[in-house]
Amino acid sequence: MSSIFVFPGQGAQSVGMGKELYENNAAARAVFDEVDDALGEKLSDIIFNGPAEELTLTANVQPAIMATSIAMMRAANATVPEFVAGHSLGEYTALCAAGAISVGDAAKLLRVRGNAMQTAVPVGQGLTAVILGLNIDAVREICAKTDCDVANDNSDGQVVISGARDVVEATMAAAKEAGAKRAMPLALSVPVHCRIQAPAADAMRAALENTNMVTPIVPIISNKTCTPLTDVDEIKDALVYQITHGVRWRESVLNMANLGITDMIEVGPGAVLTGLCSRITDKINAKKLEI
Repeated sequence: MSSIFVFPGQGAQSVGMGKELYENNAAARAVFDEVDDALGEKLSDIIFNGPAEELTLTANVQPAIMATSIAMMRAANATVPEFVAGHSLGEYTALCAAGAISVGDAAKLLRVRGNAMQTAVPVGQGLTAVILGLNIDAVREICAKTDCDVANDNSDGQVVISGARDVVEATMAAAKEAGAKRAMPLALSVPVHCRIQAPAADAMRAALENTNMVTPIVPIISNKTCTPLTDVDEIKDALVYQITHGVRWRESVLNMANLGITDMIEVGPGAVLTGLCSRITDKINAKKLEI
């Protein structure tokens, strides 16, 4: 029996997240202040007060979710358990929680990541969408015909696709014809985890080469391999890889169960990962971190 901290990705954000912690908890306040100092701007003001349109910009929302998640963990004075994992950008938060990178470096990396993803694909040319009611094999079969990419294998019946706008729209139509309950675009400012993000992967490779990363105190279950990693070079390679390849979250959770993990604690805004876990396996008890 063992436990894991999991950290959410883009979409978990809301204006005002972490504000009460900032005002009432010194450890949480220090996290937001460190992020502001690292970025040279008051990202915390956007997190706490909006507007929502500015918070949801990829370059802002990625460090914002990381900051809020780490602030919650430190406000709770929580000890990292046997494993950590994160969904997409949540991997950076997980590495920060496990002591592999500092809060400031995580913020800088995620700002680079967000900017690089935004500039890799001109506005309006890419699209990300969710397919509900088809399993991963069915979606992959459709994507093979339309030349679309699977961005997230989240749970049985929830698969995210991404790529050029016309390709994604064609894939959504094909999915509906194949019996999908719903196929709808997601409110993201960039297409995620797809081949057309190759320039962003190059930018992240360069940024990670210049970042001091040490061995995490506990293994991170990787979006790339679905297995625990501790080697710094392997972790950096996986972080670059996930820019252009899909997040294998369903497989990762199933492997958590195979590793004997019985308790999942979601650390961060929202409860997306807790909900997904309940649809993936009944062998893991998932809940939010209590603060």
